[in-house]
Amino acid sequence: MPKNIELLTALEVTRASERGIYRDGGGLCLYVSGPTAKSWVYRYTLNGIAREMGIGSLNAVSLAEARVRASECRRMCSAGIDPIEARKAERERARIEAAKAITFKDAAERYIKAHEAGWHNAKHVMQWRNTIATYAEPIIGKLPVQAVDVGLVVKVLEPIWTTKAETATRLRGRIEAVLDWATARGYRTGENPARWRGHLQNLLPNISRTRRIQHHAALPYADIGAFMRTLRAQEGIAAVALLFLILTATRTSETIGARWSEIDLANSVWTIPADRIKAGREHRVPLSASAIAILKRMHKIHNGQLVFPGRFGDQPLSNMSMLQLLKRMGRGDLTAHGFRSTFRDWAAERTNYPREVPEMALAHAVSDSVEAAYRRGDLFDKRRRLMEAWAQYCGVAKQPAKVIPFRALS
Repeated sequence: MPKNIELLTALEVTRASERGIYRDGGGLCLYVSGPTAKSWVYRYTLNGIAREMGIGSLNAVSLAEARVRASECRRMCSAGIDPIEARKAERERARIEAAKAITFKDAAERYIKAHEAGWHNAKHVMQWRNTIATYAEPIIGKLPVQAVDVGLVVKVLEPIWTTKAETATRLRGRIEAVLDWATARGYRTGENPARWRGHLQNLLPNISRTRRIQHHAALPYADIGAFMRTLRAQEGIAAVALLFLILTATRTSETIGARWSEIDLANSVWTIPADRIKAGREHRVPLSASAIAILKRMHKIHNGQLVFPGRFGDQPLSNMSMLQLLKRMGRGDLTAHGFRSTFRDWAAERTNYPREVPEMALAHAVSDSVEAAYRRGDLFDKRRRLMEAWAQYCGVAKQPAKVIPFRALS
């Protein structure tokens, strides 16, 4: 034991109240800044540099424990190890280990919370949570995010890879995003086991080669007039909403979420805000005379914010209301979304409008960057004539065989 060590007694430590430094020897000191403010400090010199290392307050560390810790520090210094740097390294190791203990479920929830403000709508957030909870959590949800490897990712994806291809593809991308987030936050290290290119593409079959694309059930365009006549005989707001959806070629969510503040009856324009459009940009819908007639009818019977209110008035129709209506009509083979395909087929086969006009009418995102750069307008005037022609076509039960020329409508 070094000379001049263990100079203090437990009683002296307890009674020390005057501000100052009380040395116990061997580098251990008691720093007193008040009757109840006392802490242990180890003072040492290593490589010619004098340093002080806090060991803890007297309330937490007794004299005996402080001497044990000081002894450990002296051994480190004798070995040329800086106790302060060694403690920093140990704390960093502990932080990393604690970080690795975060579960995949926790990481996924934190990722969603960090990004949901920038996503299109609440439905997208719900889809994220549902796919993770349904398919990923039962297998990897409780595991540390660091422990998720390629074998586990494949175990999650394989059962639905060919039977629910679209869901599986989105799920893979979401797992990859969560793991990338975890890596960026220091919760895991190494390559992302959910990445596709050069990795999972070598372990899972190419979906495009193993499945047929499942389209929404659609009505042949030649039958739309007869269908519309039957639909007009149906009662209820769901039937009126479906009529409007067909005439505007919009999506179910866009129609049932329509608000009067979006409608300009004087100019026959419906402006759907970007946060309600799949492509994420504002979409102007030219309203045909038939569509305007529906709006005027709804305006007379409802004064709320919603154009097509649900049962309680201040809530929109259920997104299942149109499907249920179709089933009651004996057309369970159809979907509301499928009428967009009906419109698209009609525009392609029965009109001479350029492809981009119906595509813009459907608010489809432009995938070609060059086309997108040149097509800066929304072809509104052309779309207005197209939608009026569509409304007229929908109003005839027995459809003529002639093609509607583009020039005749210009």
